[in-house]
Amino acid sequence: MSGRRKRLVVIGGDAAGLSAAAQARRLRPATELEVLVLEQGPDASYSACGIPYWVGDLVPDRDALIARSPAQFAAQDIEVRTGTRVAEIDLDAGTVGTDGGDRFGYDHLVVATGGRPPRPPVPGLDADGVYGVHRLADGADIRAALAAGARRAVVLGGGYIGLEMAEVLLHRGLSVTVVLADPLPMAQLDPDMGERVCKAMGDLGIDVQNDQPVREIEVDADGVARAVRTDAGSYPADLVVLGLGMGPEVELARAAGLQLGTTGAIDVDRTQRSRSHPEVFAAGDCAQTFSRLTGEPVHVALGTHANKQGRVAGSVIGGQAARFAGVLGTAVTRVGDLEIGLTGLNTADAARAGYDVRAETIEATTRAGYFPGAEPITVKVLTERGSGVLIGAQVVGGPGSAKRVDVLATAIWAGLTAEELAGSDLSYAPPFSPTYDPVLVAARVVSRTEQG
Repeated sequence: MSGRRKRLVVIGGDAAGLSAAAQARRLRPATELEVLVLEQGPDASYSACGIPYWVGDLVPDRDALIARSPAQFAAQDIEVRTGTRVAEIDLDAGTVGTDGGDRFGYDHLVVATGGRPPRPPVPGLDADGVYGVHRLADGADIRAALAAGARRAVVLGGGYIGLEMAEVLLHRGLSVTVVLADPLPMAQLDPDMGERVCKAMGDLGIDVQNDQPVREIEVDADGVARAVRTDAGSYPADLVVLGLGMGPEVELARAAGLQLGTTGAIDVDRTQRSRSHPEVFAAGDCAQTFSRLTGEPVHVALGTHANKQGRVAGSVIGGQAARFAGVLGTAVTRVGDLEIGLTGLNTADAARAGYDVRAETIEATTRAGYFPGAEPITVKVLTERGSGVLIGAQVVGGPGSAKRVDVLATAIWAGLTAEELAGSDLSYAPPFSPTYDPVLVAARVVSRTEQG
């Protein structure tokens, strides 16, 4: 290749941004492509998903959550500058400017600014003592509050982050109240499955307050959060944790003039290119994606998608064709010993998408019933009535349950019918499953119902 060396600038140094940088570097040597990653925080390449478990002392220290250091990236000719906040993108000039006054030109730009917890207009939500669970600094702040003697925690929201934080704070000896605006935790689940999660939380000792939108974070004379108020009452708190999910961080993109999609995230095509400015790519929690089942735009903030989207962007920048294949929203979490897995559409979303839904739920055990450690497991399978094609699944049960959702996700990804899945060849031994795995039993029940 002749001509000057090109420059790739990546804004954001975590899953999506560094996946893009690493893939572009694999495909194009440093003599052809300079790779510069600008990260506003003090750390790069860390596992935000591990923060709750560090807070809960299940992970030994913060450094265990850091996958690679800037020095390790430098050894691959990838320059990672931490503590460098990009303040402006000039799309016409092809430059980015930092708070420190530096300006960098780019030939390729990847916006990987990630997500941020939504901040509904609730008085006191920005008070001291209210914590997100987004960056390593958030985990450090919560740990400091625990070390200072916090004994009562209120968690706002019952999604993945809310459940995980409720569990680890309980593990650390705090009394924990979870306040939900929704009727049940894990709103991605159908209500019958969400009820199982809610019961398990109560059995664990977590006080779950449903259907109670937060009206105010009450503060003391020093402006520190001391209680969460709803229409039903006030819940004392030494610390308040936001478990309200993750929205796209797009202020920089919006100010620059990049087109946003219907979900509020950056609108990209399947190569992760901006639809309004093709020289710009976006990946991860800041980017809009699409449902593999419906083709409709969605925003799903998961590290699995961020890594894949970053790799697609890096491949295209590196000269190799690549396209993102969409999402099912497959995810797992747990609260205490209860494991939760879900994939594809739930009943309400499927109906909104125009599906005529058939659903079947079965109860089984994770191992052969006579084998020590066999735990209850509930599997719910959703199919399209008439075709029998799998469109969604949910799993709730004891240890050994959640990862079974991956079999169902693979079947949905491949477009299998319930009958085809029911006839598939899954493994069996008493320590791992009954003779017919619960996944196969659920598929067989729904396929039989379909047939008549």
